[in-house]
Amino acid sequence: MNEILLMIIGLAFFLFGMNVMSGGLKKMAGSKLENTLQTMTSSKIAGIGLGAVITVAVQSSSAVTVMLVGLVNSGIMMLSQTIGVIMGANIGTTLTAWLMSLIGIESDNFFINLLKPKSFAPIFAIIGVFLLLFSKKTKKKDLGNILVGFSVLMYGMVMMSEGASPLTQNEKFVSMLTFFRDSHAWIACILGIIVGAVFTGVIQSSAASIGILQAISLGGGLNFGLAVPLILGLNIGTCVTSLLSSIGVNKNAKRVAVIHTSIKVIGTVICLALFYGILAIIGKMSFLQQSVTPVQIALAHTIFNILTTIVLLPFSKQLEKLSFLIVKDKADTKEEYEILDDRLLNTPAFAVSECGRVCTRMAQISIDAMKMSLSMLNSYDQKTAEKIREMEETVDIYEDKLGTFLVKLSEKALSDKDSRRAAMHLHSLSDFERISDHAVDVLDAAEEMREKKVVFSPQATQEIQVICNALNEVLDNTLKAVEEDDEVLARSVEPLEQVIDLLKSQIKDNHISRLQGGMCTIELGFILSDILTSVERVSDHCSNIAAAVLEVKMSRFDSHNYLNSIKTGGNEEFNKSFETYRNKYTLA
Repeated sequence: MNEILLMIIGLAFFLFGMNVMSGGLKKMAGSKLENTLQTMTSSKIAGIGLGAVITVAVQSSSAVTVMLVGLVNSGIMMLSQTIGVIMGANIGTTLTAWLMSLIGIESDNFFINLLKPKSFAPIFAIIGVFLLLFSKKTKKKDLGNILVGFSVLMYGMVMMSEGASPLTQNEKFVSMLTFFRDSHAWIACILGIIVGAVFTGVIQSSAASIGILQAISLGGGLNFGLAVPLILGLNIGTCVTSLLSSIGVNKNAKRVAVIHTSIKVIGTVICLALFYGILAIIGKMSFLQQSVTPVQIALAHTIFNILTTIVLLPFSKQLEKLSFLIVKDKADTKEEYEILDDRLLNTPAFAVSECGRVCTRMAQISIDAMKMSLSMLNSYDQKTAEKIREMEETVDIYEDKLGTFLVKLSEKALSDKDSRRAAMHLHSLSDFERISDHAVDVLDAAEEMREKKVVFSPQATQEIQVICNALNEVLDNTLKAVEEDDEVLARSVEPLEQVIDLLKSQIKDNHISRLQGGMCTIELGFILSDILTSVERVSDHCSNIAAAVLEVKMSRFDSHNYLNSIKTGGNEEFNKSFETYRNKYTLA
């Protein structure tokens, strides 16, 4: 009983250490995960490499698969793109098994013994605690979390092995193993697969299952005949997490989980056929009774996933078709996608990246709507007017969904850079939403002129065109600054915004002069005032957005102080840009 309790405590330490280490790795990876994601191509080989890299970074193939379900559910990735990534994740997860196999090292050599967890885990723990307590930099604290988590994980592994060793002398445990050994090979094989799948499905960690197998193997109580089916079973059991995550998602996202499960099940059938087929040919069934070591378990786990990938990769299209047969489309149904799937919150660095993608799409819609409204002042079109209003409604939806998602994301552990980027997105939401509102305001002005059949004088029309041209440029610069994280373009926004403010005052003064000269009417003056107010406020929102981009680049976030500093501080770069834009946009 004490041995089982020790194993359970060791498992708890193992899972806790894995969680802490994984969290630290995710934070340290930060935007690097985004860059890795952006390398995704239609090439299955590239997908395999990507899946392996990401799994090593987050230390969980289940987390990667859940992320893929979320990405497909959001319409970000195509189903076919996920197949290579899933296969790569299956390979990447084997690294943990190799790290845990270090526990089985036995040698009289001092330096080789240093590789044993009992030797290096305390050192890593001390270094990690020191970094957590005395380091001020977040990256070093994240490294401390990784080291502490890894140490706790390895200590849990040691505890499991210490608990498992006496079990080999326990009569009940020995009788259970004897039952497997004395049963027909195919019965023992099926039972082993079921036990491995169920156990891994319950704890939802193939790494922990492998760790327990490796711990038991140290006592010599685990042979190849039982270890191989258990390894195959735990590979199937790891699919439970992705299957659970596919509940409530669209059909394509469900197919991701189906493909993941299909790969494991088909791989199991293939490996069983090869394994027992070869043994039948060579006739060395006694091999199955030999004790297995932690290194051999890691090797078998790796061979299974690599072999499965090699065999099934050429049949990627068939796997995709199989998923369509299992998850069938209903007639006359249209696939709906989430703007941002909450499953992405399991990998915060990716979530920040996807928030940036959605925020950029929102910005594009808002700015396009504003440009279309400005064009309506010269040439009104009913279909365009309807499209502008639809775009404004779409932006409202984006603001609601993205805002809610970012609030949830703020509760997650993020790197400093990702935290600043998330804050920038959250601060910019209202600015993009207000730009689309002002697009409707300008559209209303255009519709009022059309209904009342009034037009501006040629001089007023020319002046409006000048300020609209300036606004179009500030909109373009703002959008590119957000899309490309471009500091130069972001710096160009504020001086151009100041020129637009100046143009607004000049146009108002000119209108008063024309009104006094009888060349304009008060009615047109109200419409002109509404247009100019919208133009000025849109440029103000662009200024806020550009300031947010700049301050993330400069590792701080205080847009008001930044704007005040460049307006009142005699900034030479700002003054030069202001003069350039003032000369470019002048009234006749």
